Amino acid sequence: MAELTPGSRWASQVCTTEVIVVRSPGDDVDLECGGSTMVPPGEGGPNGSPDATASEGSQLGKRYVDDDDTLEILCTKPGEGSLGVGGTLLGLKEAKPLPASD
Repeated sequence: MAELTPGSRWASQVCTTEVIVVRSPGDDVDLECGGSTMVPPGEGGPNGSPDATASEGSQLGKRYVDDDDTLEILCTKPGEGSLGVGGTLLGLKEAKPLPASD
């Protein structure tokens, strides 16, 4: 587990996924991709393959959030692994509707 800070970069150990933290809850978080803990870029390369339960992939430029909306990450490089925290997959952040311009 690591304390995630806004602006910090993380890379997957099982695929090519890379992310930047946009918002963090402020305590230690077990950020995962493909079922494996993510590491700072350059500390580990893609070895192996994503776990079958976390292999839906990540999408370039999409923001992912946890259920409590306390963690938000931005995918800067897509890959085969799904993003998660502590064994729970993160969901895509939905766009907010714009107000009507009537």
